[in-house]
Amino acid sequence: MSVISDTAVAPARERRRSGRGVWYPYLLIAPTMITLLLVSLVPFVYAIYLSFHKAKYGRVGDFIGFDNYAKLLADPQFWNSLKVAGLFVGIAVPIEFMIGLGGALILNSGVRGRSVLVPLLFIPTMMAPVVVGLLWKIMLAGSWGLISYNLLERFGWLGDQSIFASPDLALYALMFVDIWQWSPFMMLAFFAGLQALPLGPYRAAAVDGASTLRVFFKITLPMMVPLLAVIGLLRLIDAFKVFDTIFILTGGGPGVATQSPSVLAYKMTFEFWNIGEASALAVLVWAAFFVFCNVFYQIAKKKLNAF
Repeated sequence: MSVISDTAVAPARERRRSGRGVWYPYLLIAPTMITLLLVSLVPFVYAIYLSFHKAKYGRVGDFIGFDNYAKLLADPQFWNSLKVAGLFVGIAVPIEFMIGLGGALILNSGVRGRSVLVPLLFIPTMMAPVVVGLLWKIMLAGSWGLISYNLLERFGWLGDQSIFASPDLALYALMFVDIWQWSPFMMLAFFAGLQALPLGPYRAAAVDGASTLRVFFKITLPMMVPLLAVIGLLRLIDAFKVFDTIFILTGGGPGVATQSPSVLAYKMTFEFWNIGEASALAVLVWAAFFVFCNVFYQIAKKKLNAF
């Protein structure tokens, strides 16, 4: 017994003596941490630095304190962009959530052709946002788009202009595109969660004669809460900062009807070269989400046992 113990301990003792056992885990994660540091943390710290300086037309000027933040908070376009993002997130994400959960429950019920249907559901989510934007720009284009010509115009719902040129409908069209692309992702994520649930509680509920609705609200939903909370939070953050599809389909127009904070920051930087104010916008959005995510985490942890 002592021989086996000495044999097992010897390599570990040698690794500790050489120092490899201490530094080896850090060496493994070093490439990832260095990459994150260079492409994420350093640019963000520099953005904070720029937000406190007069940075315009590619030149960084004098320190001006909170002037960029004051100008931004007094800009009606900033508040309009928050309104656009709030409407986008408040309407699109709950619909995606409900479609995803409902579709996952249907898939989990043993629907026929599931082995073929599940891979097909991956297609919209796997498509690049730029490709999605170009696809729907063609589908809903003016008087010749496949959907706009055969459906919208034929039933008198839209005139000769594209739906993306309508100040009243453009944002809702963007929501529809986002729902089309990301509902399958929510569905597949929730379906994977349903497949991982233990069978014991369901067998006990079947013996007790519990109804389908009671099983869902008393067993399925409580066990799914951690996954629902995480996926919902990630999707909310992603929807708030959406840029690609808006930029391709409307460019933030018509006017500022679909101008999200991401599109506004892009225009400030690359059209007006107001880099200091754009950096202040980025910092404010980050700070707002930092607070929101911390509050969400604490509530989900204490009330829902999600983390």
